[in-house]
Amino acid sequence: MTDISKAQAYILMDITTAFSLLTRIPVPVDHEIAGERAAIATWAYPLVGAALGLIAGIIGSLLYWFGAPGSLAAIAALVTLVMLTGGMHEDGLSDCADGFGGAMEKERRLEIMKDSRIGAFGAIALILFILGRYSSMEVLIYASFIPPLIAVGAASRLPMVLAMYAMQNARGEGLSASVGKPPETSLAIAIALTLVICFICLGLSGIFVFGWAMIAAIIMAYLAQRAIGGQTGDVLGAMQQWAELAALGAAVAALT
Repeated sequence: MTDISKAQAYILMDITTAFSLLTRIPVPVDHEIAGERAAIATWAYPLVGAALGLIAGIIGSLLYWFGAPGSLAAIAALVTLVMLTGGMHEDGLSDCADGFGGAMEKERRLEIMKDSRIGAFGAIALILFILGRYSSMEVLIYASFIPPLIAVGAASRLPMVLAMYAMQNARGEGLSASVGKPPETSLAIAIALTLVICFICLGLSGIFVFGWAMIAAIIMAYLAQRAIGGQTGDVLGAMQQWAELAALGAAVAALT
């Protein structure tokens, strides 16, 4: 096998690994190799987010073009995102809300976050964030839908890579811990890919969307650091949700 074909094979493996970790989309993946390259494959997280945004955008746009109300088209796009990811990011958001709001000690917060049951803080967070995402998508369906969702999908997955690189794991186990710390090369590629995708989709407005996604992610990272001393898989999911909501709001402000 030539060096070029080896590089292509590794790129394909990283992309399928990223899809297998972040979505419910059935992709051919060697789980042994995926486990070995999980940290390296984080460079492809923005590509996964962009693909999810593209699929959701196409479904919502098709419904709208065929006469469905904008509200229904936005709901369909949102449901598509949840189904494609298995609601893992929403689950992380609700777990973090319950844990951070339900106790004062780190150990108890981590215990609550691991509990599969949802509490009042988690339910409220889910409702508010879903309403925010839905209302933003409903506005965008009348202006520009597919490009913003692609950009938002990419921009909201980058914070997960940044957090895994910059923050220590607070639990020492779980999905985030098993993936490990991304190498600097993967981090740099992920940042570059996200910027390129945002710019191609939205021009200079894409940089605005990117910036707000990063601001929201930093706020969530600060809260997690104070609450539990680092990141977990739930924190990464919550960070994605914060970044997505902020990026959608920025897209609405830039395009309408």
